[in-house]
Amino acid sequence: MKKKIALIFGVTGQDGAYLSKFLLKKKYKVYGVKRRSSIINTQRIDDIYIDINSKSNFILCYGDLTDSSSILSLIKKIKPSEIYNLAAQSHVKVSFEVPEYSADVNGLGALRILEAIKNLNFEKKIRFYQAGTSEMFGRTKERFQNEKTPFYPASPYGVSKSFAHWITINYREAYGIFACNGILFNHESPIRGETFVTKKIIQGLMKIKMNKQKKLYLGNLYAKRDWGHAKDYVEAMWKMLQQKNPDDYVIATGKTLTIKEFVNKAAKKIGFKLKWVGKGINEKAINIENNMPIIECHKRYLRPVEVDYLKGNTQKAKKKLNWSPKISIDDLIDEMIQHEL
Repeated sequence: MKKKIALIFGVTGQDGAYLSKFLLKKKYKVYGVKRRSSIINTQRIDDIYIDINSKSNFILCYGDLTDSSSILSLIKKIKPSEIYNLAAQSHVKVSFEVPEYSADVNGLGALRILEAIKNLNFEKKIRFYQAGTSEMFGRTKERFQNEKTPFYPASPYGVSKSFAHWITINYREAYGIFACNGILFNHESPIRGETFVTKKIIQGLMKIKMNKQKKLYLGNLYAKRDWGHAKDYVEAMWKMLQQKNPDDYVIATGKTLTIKEFVNKAAKKIGFKLKWVGKGINEKAINIENNMPIIECHKRYLRPVEVDYLKGNTQKAKKKLNWSPKISIDDLIDEMIQHEL
């Protein structure tokens, strides 16, 4: 049987690293695409990357979603059986500061991959996965969000991902490409980027515990999110591309916590006893042991438009993909704490 070949855009990110390792266990040959940079940022995949001359099943190559020619060249040369587009400017707050770049990478980047598949006449040879996000639902009023919930994005990031979602559907219907959208709710891990709130909370609390940091600053404490583990979610990505027909799926846990509840869980595990005082932007957490404030809110970390509530309905994924999350929020937090230790 011919070995399957996967091409992963965004391989150096959290999801790219977990997906690469998952596919290698499935005996794939994996090509990971990273942007050229003067900084070595391969720490998440250093355990599977050997070197350019090795006969490894994991090969690192350069490319950029803003460069059509590099995308076309890679797909033409590698001839993958599956393409996973995980590359993005994925920070919601940052997308307000670099909206044009976010739109170019997140929206047009997906289009460039689909165009390359079409122009190379690989419509019947390649299966394509597009990484969507719950931020596309944004300010929706629906209590549970599923595949039929209308999008109401509240950031350039959410808007750009909505374009990528619909252009994927459009190319599936217009050209017969096996193309799937995974609408993934928040998924975290020990290797999450340091500017994302779960990692920031765990890392900040650990540094305060070790007297390496005095305070942790946060934004909206009452935003509710549906948090899962990235390791579970990459399996769902793969399962989508193994189906008989392409389709779109919500991937989530169906459970929510506020930022404040996440903080309380993590703080208790790390050994803090907190007392919350104040309201609104002046709310803060006091360390009961020494009566010192260790968590405060700051307007710098508020978004121009807040998304207050996201919660996914995964009935379709459970039924069609036989997928459900295995790792609980408590186990996720434990794993993230152990990683920091």
